[in-house]
Amino acid sequence: MDYSKFKILLVDDEADVLEFLSYNLKKEGFVVSTASNGRDAITKAIVELPHLIVLDVMMPEMDGIETCGELKLIPALKNTFIVFLTARGEDYSQISGFDAGADDYVTKPIKPKLLISRLKALLRRFHEKETEKIETLQVKDFIIDSERYLVINKGEEIILPKKEFELLRLLASKPNKVFTREEIFSKIWGDNVIVGDRTIDVHIRKIREKIGLEVIRTVKGVGYKFEV
Repeated sequence: MDYSKFKILLVDDEADVLEFLSYNLKKEGFVVSTASNGRDAITKAIVELPHLIVLDVMMPEMDGIETCGELKLIPALKNTFIVFLTARGEDYSQISGFDAGADDYVTKPIKPKLLISRLKALLRRFHEKETEKIETLQVKDFIIDSERYLVINKGEEIILPKKEFELLRLLASKPNKVFTREEIFSKIWGDNVIVGDRTIDVHIRKIREKIGLEVIRTVKGVGYKFEV
């Protein structure tokens, strides 16, 4: 797969980290640009429309979580992957990052080969999504519009963060099928992503609160299903 067409935006307030990552990614053929803070990252992202953003969490003034949240509000960036870099490895940090819309999570100190492997895995998913047929799922009065990333319940539009939307779409794609936790992790976060055990549970809880329907059932010890 030719990675030279993919644009990556690196965001970190440490100049040596930007230099180190830029060097390694450019060696792999990626088109790389950099920003040293969240505000500059948003400005550059709007202009450059990168396929993937590598974003440091712990930055002054505007941290990575807040930056990610603002990036996700920009329609032109709805398909852009975001990978967090952080020295913190607690479950809380991971859940906060994924809640903000992150697609992966890499802790410092950074191992270039591991990071590049993670980025390539995400970009393969981008390529696969580009070739997928966009579809709309409908179960009774409940509609999942994949093109607009919208959920519509009895005419009311509900906007979900990217990961919540993808999780709901996965479950609704095969009503009454029980998806195991392992299947959900693999399809939504990817096999190379390590997340806390509570991540799926937190996302399911938030989806239930937002859609206001008791359609997602817990199958104890196994996983979840979309019940009709």
